[in-house]
Amino acid sequence: MANNKLLVNERKADLGNFMVGRLLPFRKKRQVGPFTFIDHMGPSTLSPGNYFDVDQHPHIGLSTLTYLFHGEIEHKDSIGSRQIIHPGDVGFMTAGHGVTHTERTPAERRKESMKMHGYQVWVALPREMEEMEPQFEYHPAADIPTWMQDSLTLKLVAGNAFGKSAPLQGFSPLFMVDIHAREKSTLNLRNQLQGEVAFVIVEGAIEEEDMRVEAGQMLISKTDEQCEITLEAGARVLLFGGAPLPEERYLLWNFVSHSKERLREAKEDWKNREFPVVAGDDTYIPIPDRF
Repeated sequence: MANNKLLVNERKADLGNFMVGRLLPFRKKRQVGPFTFIDHMGPSTLSPGNYFDVDQHPHIGLSTLTYLFHGEIEHKDSIGSRQIIHPGDVGFMTAGHGVTHTERTPAERRKESMKMHGYQVWVALPREMEEMEPQFEYHPAADIPTWMQDSLTLKLVAGNAFGKSAPLQGFSPLFMVDIHAREKSTLNLRNQLQGEVAFVIVEGAIEEEDMRVEAGQMLISKTDEQCEITLEAGARVLLFGGAPLPEERYLLWNFVSHSKERLREAKEDWKNREFPVVAGDDTYIPIPDRF
């Protein structure tokens, strides 16, 4: 493997009734561009009594981006946002100095079985914006730039790539692209992306030089130069990345900051119930002992 590439395997984690595969952070690579955390949700089948329910929990210093292939999630937060996120939609909550939220299967979908599959990624905020006011953006699937390139379907979920711009820009140079191959195809990324890039294999497999990367794995390249991938027929790949932030970012549970002291402060604030709350919700996820 070339020195500028890393191969990462999903590590399974249990979120109550739901399993996720964690791809980032990784021991040898803590961020890709401004992306600090990537969770693969599912694929799973939810049924009565076995729903997606993440109780009230806090964030600081980051934005959470939710993108689904199947299923629905109802997002509620402490600034009053309520939004059901459907397949192909983009939900983007920016925590800034502090926000809490819940993520659940919508009430109207709790009497049926439903396939659930998607990703949630965290994007670190630039240092000067870490304490900004919280906000929530929602972009429906119909607004996401989508185009064909040979036998590939590409969707620009966020940022700028392939000469196009998404409605969701974030707060630093980044990109997230959803690519699906109907037939075996080669994609040349030279001059199409800027910054570090991660290839997250959702379905099928890709080949890069002499390497085969399969579903459940992520290939990280520190540069987009001379980057060309071959997608097998039926493969689905997410591209993440962008310009790295100039300062290192630290993670403590659900908090991200350039300052370890700020992380400790957020931890104590959550323990002391000093964060804002989601209206009408009295649930509370305590910070795990290991933090």
